[in-house]
Amino acid sequence: MRAARQVALAWLGSVALSGCIATAPRVDVVEPTQVRPSAAAYVAPTNGSIFQGVAYRPLYETHRARMVGDIITVTISENISAKQESTSQIEKKGSVSSTVSAAPFIRSDQLLKLNATGSSDNKLDGKGSTASSNVFTGTITTTVVEVLANGHLVISGEKQIGVTNNVDRLRFSGQVDPMSVQPGNVVLSTQIANVRIEQMGRGAGAEANQIGWLARFFLNILPI
Repeated sequence: MRAARQVALAWLGSVALSGCIATAPRVDVVEPTQVRPSAAAYVAPTNGSIFQGVAYRPLYETHRARMVGDIITVTISENISAKQESTSQIEKKGSVSSTVSAAPFIRSDQLLKLNATGSSDNKLDGKGSTASSNVFTGTITTTVVEVLANGHLVISGEKQIGVTNNVDRLRFSGQVDPMSVQPGNVVLSTQIANVRIEQMGRGAGAEANQIGWLARFFLNILPI
């Protein structure tokens, strides 16, 4: 009995703990969201020229991000809408009737009462529709955190804005083709692959949109 009681208390404790913990959905944004480029090892020039291959950047070329630690500004312009409608209709009707004209040991005037009729009518009308629309616009400056073997850039960035007791945090990550980067190191989010966008808040405003721990506890243990 004591062992069963301990198991029951442990189960109730775990349920209560899970009810108290907030389970806000998270987006798998690439971590870390900021990096520092590795320091290049100093190599003493041996050729006496201006060109050094250790830290070469073209002198007469518009600077374009292509190394770890470079900055890329992302213009977020996401507009996603979806709509689905379905309609079904089924109708079936049937009828039956029967009459007895002769039967042994029954008079003809009694046969008039021996008849049967029946009918059935089934009809089904079903309609359904689903609609979803999401619009997200903004601007965030990200950092190149990795350069892939094919030259594509993995970028990630984070922006936090705090006003009074509330903090809004915007995180972004994705994979960029350097050919899509426009002058000024600007790229549209629609030209980025594997985009991950997360906008969350902390503070009194975010807590007001969350369910209380007691209500979460009962929702976890209710069978319906």
